[in-house]
Amino acid sequence: KQALGEIIIFIDSDLVVTEHFLQSHADALVQAQQRLGCDRLFTYGWVINTCNFDDPTSEPYKITDFSAAYFATGNVAIARKWLLEAGLFDTRFQLYGWEDLELGVRLKQLGLKLIKCPEAVGYHWHPPFSLDQIPRMIDREIQRGRMGVLFYRKHPTWEVRMMIQMTWLHRLLWGILSLGGRLNERTMAPFLQWLIDRGKSQLALEIARIFLNWYNVQGVYAAEREIQG
Repeated sequence: KQALGEIIIFIDSDLVVTEHFLQSHADALVQAQQRLGCDRLFTYGWVINTCNFDDPTSEPYKITDFSAAYFATGNVAIARKWLLEAGLFDTRFQLYGWEDLELGVRLKQLGLKLIKCPEAVGYHWHPPFSLDQIPRMIDREIQRGRMGVLFYRKHPTWEVRMMIQMTWLHRLLWGILSLGGRLNERTMAPFLQWLIDRGKSQLALEIARIFLNWYNVQGVYAAEREIQG
């Protein structure tokens, strides 16, 4: 609400950008408006995850950096007027997750088109994965599950159910992969630490996502039961 500029650019607080970042977003916005003949659009730049604090921009783009999100505020440029018309962020999202994608649903309803802008690249720095991060990550997944139910209550569509993993398919998938929760932060700790000790912290994180997703799905259904009962 306090922003004065016509274009708002959102980036994560721990995102490192290049000297061409702003110009790349600006050029992509202008070119897309000329090509489409309207300004119902926004640009979405690349976000490359890296643990390299000394030289984050040396990190190449990886398959794990791909995002299918329509509107995620890690690296996006949009006209202020569309945010106002859509109704801004819903402040009921007090816990972690979904406030930007929920706003994205309303922006999509206004007919805004996503314009990919890989030239506007941001390097999302985070420390290498370690076991002491897991309790906070689990709590975040449970929060994400709870906010996912709020998201679905606002937009009760199949698309949103898929996004928040509120389907029997997700419950079955993560239930099978985690052996019904038996593969968890305690039982997996020795193996994850073994990978970390051998310089494979990213692989350890990807494996940990199995039980993290299980916690997320459990959080979704727990929040839904609370609302219904």
